[in-house]
Amino acid sequence: MAYVLLFLILLIVGIVLFINVHPTFGANPTKLQKEAYERFPHYENGKFKNMVPTNMKMSAADILSFIKDSMNKEQERNPRNQLSMNKIDWEKVKSREDSLTWFGHSAFLLSIDNKKLLIDPMLGPTASPVSFIGSKRYSQDILHIIDEMPPIDAVLFTHDHYDHLDYSSIKKLKCKVNHFFVPLGVGAHLMRWGVSSHNITELNWWDEVELGGITLAFTPSKHFSGRGVLNRDSTLWGGWVILGENTRFYTSGDGGYDAHFKEVGDKYGPFTLTLMEGGQYDARWSWVHMRPEESVQAHLDVKGETMMLIHWGAFTLAYHSWTDPIERAIQKAKEEGVNLLIPELGETVLLHGEKASGVNEWWTNESKEA
Repeated sequence: MAYVLLFLILLIVGIVLFINVHPTFGANPTKLQKEAYERFPHYENGKFKNMVPTNMKMSAADILSFIKDSMNKEQERNPRNQLSMNKIDWEKVKSREDSLTWFGHSAFLLSIDNKKLLIDPMLGPTASPVSFIGSKRYSQDILHIIDEMPPIDAVLFTHDHYDHLDYSSIKKLKCKVNHFFVPLGVGAHLMRWGVSSHNITELNWWDEVELGGITLAFTPSKHFSGRGVLNRDSTLWGGWVILGENTRFYTSGDGGYDAHFKEVGDKYGPFTLTLMEGGQYDARWSWVHMRPEESVQAHLDVKGETMMLIHWGAFTLAYHSWTDPIERAIQKAKEEGVNLLIPELGETVLLHGEKASGVNEWWTNESKEA
């Protein structure tokens, strides 16, 4: 019994040391930052909170049902074969036309007013702090794409979860990015990874900054944050409004459906294009991830013209078919008369003149496995 107890103690100590030493876990906001956050109504007892009360606790029954679902082989949760990634058309990306290139999940490159903006550039192979656990990317390794990219004017992050903020991607990106715009507290992660504080701007909800004539605004979402065991909600989360000369753009970030979408629409809409998260949903965490039908409604709330569904097509993080998000979004978009943009992985789409292209159901050509 004593040996078992000693083993457990050593195991716990080892895990704590690993979390504190390994850089992928990032860092925490400083004491001065935390004191400054205290003046915000959405920060309490050392943690950020949603604008509306959000119960994120799970019951023992929920945990047991997770275990049961993880053994369910009927759901086609992963493609059987590796998904193909289009060869990036860098000439198209580098043109003066406004465009968008999707890398899967929530990672994309936005070209607007001849500026190159990367949003949530998680291009690593695993949505996890360590390579041997966690969901693997559906496509081939795409970290090399960073080497091919033109200089990046700015990187924007919605929050610090591993499927959005990736250590391996930042290590490759930091030398070719002019500036990072991040939610409050997220700068601590980047600085630990070698990004200079002079190249980081942290924003609160509804803060606005100018980037060469483009307006960037950080907007609320209903979600949570944290990269370690003990730093849950220590940093902020949200979405981004990006307003250029010809393109008004909005990406929701992760989060459940609520009244903040109408607030965003009233303040900044209408939008040329919206990127709405609508994958990795579950009735047991409906408050922090939208179902596809809610994503379409959120698009309508923010007064969007064309919508693109994101947070799917790269990782399995929930207990539904990997194609379920887009198939449900297509159905709801048809019912509501919403124009849905569905690019292939790695495809660059021009935002004016091309964005109304028909639906190419590329995912139906992929075999699936249970």
